[in-house]
Amino acid sequence: MPFLFGAGRRRCLLQKERRGIDMKKFLAALLALALLLGTAACGSAESTSGESAGEESASEAATASGTEEEPTTLVYGSGDYTRINPAMDEHGEINLLLFNGLTGHDGDNAVVPALAKSWDFDEETCTYTFHLEEDVRWHDGEPFTAEDVQFTIEAIMDPENGSENAPNFEDVEEITVIDDHTISFRLSAPNVAFLDYMTMAILPKHLLEGEDMQTADFFRSPIGTGPYKLASWDEGQAITLEKNADYFRGEPNIDTIVFKIVPDDNAKALQLRAGELDLALLTPKDAATFADEEGFACYDMETADYRGILFNFQNEYWQENRDLIPAVCYAIDREAIIDAVLLGQGMAAYGPLQRNIYNYEDVEHYDYDPEKARAVLEAAGCVLGEDGFYTRNGKTVGFVISVGAGDQVRIDMAQIVAQQLREIGMDVTVDIPAQVDWSGQMAYLIGWGSPFDADDHTYKVFGTDKGANYSGYSNADVDRYLTEARESDDPAVRAEAYANFQKALAADPAFAFICYIDANYVADASITGIDADTVMGHHGVGIFWNVAEWTID
Repeated sequence: MPFLFGAGRRRCLLQKERRGIDMKKFLAALLALALLLGTAACGSAESTSGESAGEESASEAATASGTEEEPTTLVYGSGDYTRINPAMDEHGEINLLLFNGLTGHDGDNAVVPALAKSWDFDEETCTYTFHLEEDVRWHDGEPFTAEDVQFTIEAIMDPENGSENAPNFEDVEEITVIDDHTISFRLSAPNVAFLDYMTMAILPKHLLEGEDMQTADFFRSPIGTGPYKLASWDEGQAITLEKNADYFRGEPNIDTIVFKIVPDDNAKALQLRAGELDLALLTPKDAATFADEEGFACYDMETADYRGILFNFQNEYWQENRDLIPAVCYAIDREAIIDAVLLGQGMAAYGPLQRNIYNYEDVEHYDYDPEKARAVLEAAGCVLGEDGFYTRNGKTVGFVISVGAGDQVRIDMAQIVAQQLREIGMDVTVDIPAQVDWSGQMAYLIGWGSPFDADDHTYKVFGTDKGANYSGYSNADVDRYLTEARESDDPAVRAEAYANFQKALAADPAFAFICYIDANYVADASITGIDADTVMGHHGVGIFWNVAEWTID
């Protein structure tokens, strides 16, 4: 079931003619030439396009006749990748271009067919049967079959592989390959989100069977069934994709998409303005500078993406001071953060389902109240010292918030939160490590969210010992209500279960929620086809859902 949202969106779509030489077209031509020469240099390499050595390609014929259109290239400002492994890792915008799941999401975030053209559900046996597309091939030319589906899901479910996505499939009791294009999944209990989870990218069995699912070379040279395929990977610089002319849903319009690695948010804005990028997710402050700038289109898109302070309950500090977390929650001035960091875009957060149909508002919101924060500290026996900080049992009350490098919005939020906490007497500082140490840190500026079923990013984030529960949070009531919600397709039952879940979570916070954010994309105005109304997920992921339909004028 898709989210329900208000229709308001601030958006500028400026389509103004540029003068002078179009450098991006020039660079696109050079890139296309380089790819052509690289292919020619491979001499004896096996063709993946199905052409024999003596056959004239369509592009060659077009060139000979003088009718070939100029190749198009889109350069996207991307974060860095150490691997592309959708089965083990949750994040990765690039996954949507390289891979398909059995199902997909449309522009309304509703479940639609993808590699599966249809499916059936047997309530009596709790069995889903998927009927697969029959003309799909992997990027290397091998046929896609039900064996690939079985291999992928079993790999995710295998605890030795340590997949973040394993909780999504823990109800799968039996997988049966009926024939090459039919596969069934029998569940031990109902899971109403199962079709959402079958958007999981399917991987090729013939290339990964027997390989280590964490370290295989495949994840540096991935082969999928998606609209684009890997052309090259210049580590730390760029990942270049070329269109899959044999894509089962039709050949994409844009010839080449380059994921240019630009880990610094400020640098993305500079490179976009310089013409080195065509599309980027910017900070609200940087995006605002393009609002009236010629030749750009601005998309301020709603997301289900929230930010909050994750407490590491495996850390001794929180094992001793868990009862002080409400003080942290009351001390955060969320509206001030939204105004200062997000320029007013976003909304104050009190829970993980505020942009979901199952949100329950009648819980403690922990609205900004510094006096309540101090009262919580003092009721717990904390004593205010001459230095302005509380102590408890002779130790200063405070902690370190870790935040990932390169995400300026999170860094700014963490700095403001730390200052607000210092103002109420907690000695809080910010650390920006090069690499996150989930087990060793005290707290982290977390981000989660999904525009899909309410089970997504609740069950596996807050459930005890689940794959994405990085805080080590455990609450028996939370576990029970999340299970009740996923096992019923009755909206009334689910609404009650999620209401109880949210009340239990508010009474025993896993995070100090801060705010929901917008995704501020800026694009070259020549790009058409971007769906401005799609609700984005975590990290603003989802903009490429219909990339095969995009064009560059």
